[in-house]
Amino acid sequence: MTTISNNLQGVRARIATACAQVSRPVDSVTLLAVSKTWGPEAVREAFAAGQARFGENYIQEAVDKITALRDLPLEWHCIGPIQSNKSRLVAEHFDWVHTIDRLKIAQRLSDQRPAHLPPLQVCLQANVDGGLTKSGIHPDEALALAAQVAELPRLCLRGLMVIPEPVSDYEGQLVALRQAKALFDAMAASLPGAAQFDTLSMGMTADLEAAVAAGSSMVRVGTAIFGGRVAGIAEIP
Repeated sequence: MTTISNNLQGVRARIATACAQVSRPVDSVTLLAVSKTWGPEAVREAFAAGQARFGENYIQEAVDKITALRDLPLEWHCIGPIQSNKSRLVAEHFDWVHTIDRLKIAQRLSDQRPAHLPPLQVCLQANVDGGLTKSGIHPDEALALAAQVAELPRLCLRGLMVIPEPVSDYEGQLVALRQAKALFDAMAASLPGAAQFDTLSMGMTADLEAAVAAGSSMVRVGTAIFGGRVAGIAEIP
């Protein structure tokens, strides 16, 4: 068994324990393996261990990786910022986008999504705790943007993504995560035809347990699966 396989087993055990502690079914939380900065062979190892969903932050790096792994039935999630000049690459290669916080980018993704592909599954990114360096729409503006994105023909609005400021203690982590869950619930209740608004993407290696307790349906884990940061590259979630 490889290191990545062992690590995946450990992360799945953490998710199962966290779900049990708050009486949630273990299958109510999806694991997204954050493979940014790691090469195709690391993704192949993870796939061999049963992982098929992968998140990428750097678009050109991701496209090269997606192309190299076309032979595998993988699901690719864009979890990094999208500049206008990279929107076509995202629309053509990814299955999901978690980071929509502007109508302009959503419109470009819809216009550029190839007709032969299914609609792009998307989440809005919200800045729930006001972090000055964080991307994301203000929570008060999220519902209006969601209504606009939901009307775009080549997108399917699936939910909300958040990246709270790092907090070391469990109770502190819960504060922003519960704010995100409250926003998600309010949006789901207000959006017409919100049956597909089912994804709350929050929680990473350091706050996985708190995210599950707060109601996350998708956790994005990199370090605990693939290892620590690669020299010269920002730390993996």
